[in-house]
Amino acid sequence: MSTEAPSGRAKQPILYADQLWRQQRFFAGFLIAVGLVMTILLIYQGQLAKTANVIWILYIPSGLLLGGAFLLYKRRSYVEAQDGGVKVGTLRSSVLINYDRIRGVRVQPLKLAFQDRRSRMVAPMMKPLMEKPALFVRVRGTDEEVAEIKKRLGSRMMYEDTIALPVRDADAVAWEISSRLPYRLGENQGGGKRRKRRR
Repeated sequence: MSTEAPSGRAKQPILYADQLWRQQRFFAGFLIAVGLVMTILLIYQGQLAKTANVIWILYIPSGLLLGGAFLLYKRRSYVEAQDGGVKVGTLRSSVLINYDRIRGVRVQPLKLAFQDRRSRMVAPMMKPLMEKPALFVRVRGTDEEVAEIKKRLGSRMMYEDTIALPVRDADAVAWEISSRLPYRLGENQGGGKRRKRRR
């Protein structure tokens, strides 16, 4: 029996982007398929040159652009425990949070991040993720520092001082982060207090 802890070092995809890709890739494929069929049909009928029929040709690049955008969003959305800190990637930027700025890590159902007034932020595509385990990371810092992280990640991924991310293997990445936190060095690793020597 293996006693090794799960490895969370690999990038863990953030499931918001993965869920969006799963739902919208068929629409992108539909645009491409319709564009191809209609283009072939118009070529066969010799009517492709008509201005009114050009719209069907545009379905193909539109579907490719849409599908490419969703795929790019999926690939750029991840969380990774690196040597220098926890890196959270988004479509437009990424945030590296040093381990000494992390107050705590836990795994809980994602729905706990969307209670009370935040429940209005739950989009239809997010509902299948609500009951799944998510990574919760509490950060420390000044109000300005926390606000800057929230600005870059967005209010959906971060509320108050907590980052909440639905990932594929929340337990693995939580263990990887916890094992690197500085305060673990000061924890009692076993044994009682040392007895004072008698003089």
